[in-house]
Amino acid sequence: MSLLDGHVVVVGLGFGDEGKGAVVDALCADRPTTAVVRFNGGAQAAHNVVVNGRHHTFSQFGAGTFAGVPTHLSRFVLVEPFALAAEARQLETGGVRNPLSLLSVDGRALLTTPFHIHANRTREEARGTKRHGSCGKGIGETVWYSLLPGAVPGDVVESQEVLGTPDDAPTVADCARPSVLRRKLDALARFYAPLATPPHSVDELVALYRDFADAVRITDGALADSGRLVFEGAQGALLDQHHGFHPHTTWSTTTPHNARALLDGRPHAVLGVTRTYLTRHGAGPLPTESASVLARFPEAHNDTGEFQGAWRAGHLDAALLEYAIAACDGVDALAVTHLDATGLRVVPGDGSPAVELPDPLAWFGARLPVAVAGYGPDRAGYRVAEARSTINA
Repeated sequence: MSLLDGHVVVVGLGFGDEGKGAVVDALCADRPTTAVVRFNGGAQAAHNVVVNGRHHTFSQFGAGTFAGVPTHLSRFVLVEPFALAAEARQLETGGVRNPLSLLSVDGRALLTTPFHIHANRTREEARGTKRHGSCGKGIGETVWYSLLPGAVPGDVVESQEVLGTPDDAPTVADCARPSVLRRKLDALARFYAPLATPPHSVDELVALYRDFADAVRITDGALADSGRLVFEGAQGALLDQHHGFHPHTTWSTTTPHNARALLDGRPHAVLGVTRTYLTRHGAGPLPTESASVLARFPEAHNDTGEFQGAWRAGHLDAALLEYAIAACDGVDALAVTHLDATGLRVVPGDGSPAVELPDPLAWFGARLPVAVAGYGPDRAGYRVAEARSTINA
């Protein structure tokens, strides 16, 4: 039995954009899968999948959607209903029939609202040249507000004052309870009044979120008792809130630990995804950054973001790769993407000079089994259970 036949946790080993979406799509197309479970992040995720000329950037829907696999948003996901509805419309335009019917959401998941989003963007703009590299999607605000009472971060806009400790943070389950939701949104609006003036009133939000609750299946979080589950992570281990390089991190556990908690002791394999070179979006460290790598490998689906910043690239960094694997408490196998890239170098972890990387698959395979090998943007370029390595359990 292959280690990919059971539950699989897919986690990025870089600063994000490693190719997790394409890997999840390939895993779902290769073997029967009950559901894709998102285990962290929110609307800032951007997982590109290209199948037979169809392209979609998966954000809150799982990247197994083109393969017909349902998505479950776990309690660790930050749910943004407006973005979710827009993504559903895009998927429907792309040929997915009734996408929301493929979706279930844990009622305990936090709700990202326009108040969080506008406050996030105001803070990031106020940082000027010291931006953190936020996507501007309200992720950090959603988490931070849910952790109050606590101190206001030191870099908030000077005009903001704490207007009292807010009540508990809104959740997906509250969308079906208008009186509870209104109370929480009123508190949220008062708290963020000096910083955020979103286009929707509380009454409008209550009505719109009630429509959202009617359109999706809200659950108690229990996972399917039978069938294979693929757990899809967002961002990468080097952006993790505990293991990343602050302040250029995400307010999320990007390592497999949330997935392991959801699995509750069930056997599983952890599949770490890495490119053959290193990338990141926006501000933050990139020790092997190279203008030549950036120029040689243009991105069809990654560009400069208004808040996130510019797309960057560099050579493979062995030390950072080992650090990411350690942050995950180890991985069982690798999924290596962009194997069609040539003329690459690797910076060894022992401090010695960079060396040529003529056969990336052999380099990775000498360290860990390579379970998925990606040679292009389309699913046809992804080979599951790559023969170069021994991956049978």
